Amino acid sequence: MSQSAAVSPSIDLPENKSGPHTSRLGLITVVATFGGLLFGYDTGVINGALEPMKLDLGLNPAKEGFVVSILIFGAALGALIGGNLADRYGRKHNIMLLALVFMVGTLGCCLAPNWQMLGLFRFILGLAVGGASTTVPIYLAEVSPFEKRGSLVTRNEVMIVSGQFAAFIINAILFSVWGEHEVIWRYMLAVAVLPAIALFVGMMSMPESPRWLASKGRKQEAFEVLSQIRSPERAAAEMEEINALSTNGDSRPTSSWKDLTTPWIRRLIIIGIGVGVFQQLTGINSIMYYGTQLLQQAGFTSQGAIVANTLFGLASVVGICIGLMVMNKLDRRVMLLGGFVLTTLFHLLVGLSAYFLPESAAKPYVVLSLVIAFVFFMQGTIGPLAWLLLSEIFPLHVRSYAMGVCVFMLWITNATVAFVFPPIVSQFGIAPTFFLFAALGVLALIFIGTMVPETRGKTLEEFEDEFKAEYS
Repeated sequence: MSQSAAVSPSIDLPENKSGPHTSRLGLITVVATFGGLLFGYDTGVINGALEPMKLDLGLNPAKEGFVVSILIFGAALGALIGGNLADRYGRKHNIMLLALVFMVGTLGCCLAPNWQMLGLFRFILGLAVGGASTTVPIYLAEVSPFEKRGSLVTRNEVMIVSGQFAAFIINAILFSVWGEHEVIWRYMLAVAVLPAIALFVGMMSMPESPRWLASKGRKQEAFEVLSQIRSPERAAAEMEEINALSTNGDSRPTSSWKDLTTPWIRRLIIIGIGVGVFQQLTGINSIMYYGTQLLQQAGFTSQGAIVANTLFGLASVVGICIGLMVMNKLDRRVMLLGGFVLTTLFHLLVGLSAYFLPESAAKPYVVLSLVIAFVFFMQGTIGPLAWLLLSEIFPLHVRSYAMGVCVFMLWITNATVAFVFPPIVSQFGIAPTFFLFAALGVLALIFIGTMVPETRGKTLEEFEDEFKAEYS
């Protein structure tokens, strides 16, 4: 398949001129991405809540690892379940259900009397995180015009990193003011109830995905939704393209493991798994989960580490905002390859500085600066692009199901890296750990360069049609 920057749609789509539909689409994006905000907050809050949590519940290292990682394993399962439910019952329905699960999981964690109950509700919370990580990007991709799909889907990643940043800031403030109270971690976690309520209430008035409606034969409803979020001429033309794909038999309202064994779909699954796994093998979530401990290992005091850790969240937000500005102007492959080149470079620099620099007052700040640069470039390129590509490459009839499989593998990799990162750093030190990440970055560059297709400038239906024609 050609890797050209842009291809004209298979049906000549008129320009989607601005109008009331533009504001409607903007509101849909804001409301849906509260799922990303919850994803970010609930994965980032443990970074600062862990120390008082350990004291309050008497966690030993094994229990600590269980409480941290159980959410990630829940997210892996939630991605599979959420993808299946989104295909069966709809994207909007699934997001509203996930909002309720977020509420239950959060309140259960806040009120947990012991580590066993905390682990149970962290797992429930993980189901919501995983489901949101699958469903929200797909929903955004399916309501977005292809010209703006990159920036609109990427706003979910903006909210994810904003949620993590908010968690770091709130943790630092609460710890600085009331850090002597062992129960402070419960208040850190409780904040997440508010955006969960906002997500549930907001989605009540949002429309269902027009492409999901069309896949279920509800084409009049699909056209009515498109008419809300497109200009009249554009809505009619997009509906014609969706109908054409359906007429050709490419849009079936079913999804199962058998669908994933079709050769061209199987190739997309391999690509999706590779993109998701290599995103996690950058080690970004090791920084998001254990940034405070990493900085202490580098030489910061406990108080200094929790404050300096907020800079990782700031770098994430600034990086993704800059990435958002160029997302629709550069090819996905160019940004993805460039991102892995830069993150691999900074992995090497972190390792070299940790290994060769003599112990001094300046060394912790050098390591901090290089890790901040890694986080900045990672979140400005690889972070959002992985989720964007996963939302774009799969055919409609298996989109949520297939993405669920890929995100399951992403979360399993996330959990594995999170589990092995602390003992590797403790046993071997910062330098060998980051050298390992650099080696994995080289493998990622080879995979992206040889396997990942270009999706920019194509409708979801056109990309499906082209890829199927080439690899069937």
